Amino acid sequence: MSGGAGLHTLSVGTGGPRVAFLHGLFGQGRNWTQIAKALAGPDGSGARCTLVDLPDHGRSPWSREFSFEGYAAAVADTLRRIDGEARWVVVGHSLGGKTAMLLALRYPELVAGLVVVDIAPKHYGDLERFMGYIEEMQRLPLAQLGSRADAEARFEEPNPAVKAFLLQNLRRDGESWRWQANLGLVAADAARGSASAIADWPIEIGEVTPFDGPVLWVAGAESPYIQPEDIEPMRALFPRVRQITVKGASHWVHTDAPDVVVEALRRFVARTVEVPR
Repeated sequence: MSGGAGLHTLSVGTGGPRVAFLHGLFGQGRNWTQIAKALAGPDGSGARCTLVDLPDHGRSPWSREFSFEGYAAAVADTLRRIDGEARWVVVGHSLGGKTAMLLALRYPELVAGLVVVDIAPKHYGDLERFMGYIEEMQRLPLAQLGSRADAEARFEEPNPAVKAFLLQNLRRDGESWRWQANLGLVAADAARGSASAIADWPIEIGEVTPFDGPVLWVAGAESPYIQPEDIEPMRALFPRVRQITVKGASHWVHTDAPDVVVEALRRFVARTVEVPR
């Protein structure tokens, strides 16, 4: 990590338990804004939510080399800076879900409860499913762009939702355009194929003490990311895990079914803060 300045965060809510949200690959903390506002409630007292930009994403510092251990350490440092006395409910999706799991295993004193959204503690093989997105982003002629509308017209992604998601990473500095996400790092990792660190899971069962706090594991019914064979290793690391599957939801469960996710989070947070510690 560069500079040691901590990760960029946004705050939603003024009272209640501490909840941190970690996004997925090419995302930003603000992707969780709708969920966080609903959880905080109309007067902001339901929860104090922190939306984290992970390293190499959003407005956070870049890494020289990808590491889940480094990501978890950076999140831990950031949460301590915000409230060194708190134990947090940590919610993570995909890349953020793996980071959240490792955070709970490595820094259990910070984590009261864990919510893992559509990811498992396993090696996913490679980043082939993301290569098309990476190549589209690399092909966009940044030096030739005149406006964001120009970028949208030139960007080749046919799915409007995916296009909007990826282009949120495009930023203008004066007359120049740049990718806010560390695209070079992700592309280099993707080029490693089955040796991809982003697709990997960095620890083996037995290497760490299982996390003994409550865990909610949220799967999208239309997503292939969580399979029946993932249940046993998940329970080995997180013995108090409870799984729910959201009908009709893809990998982006919180986008496809925000009301379901909000209600699940609200109940989980209410139960978790009542757990004696």
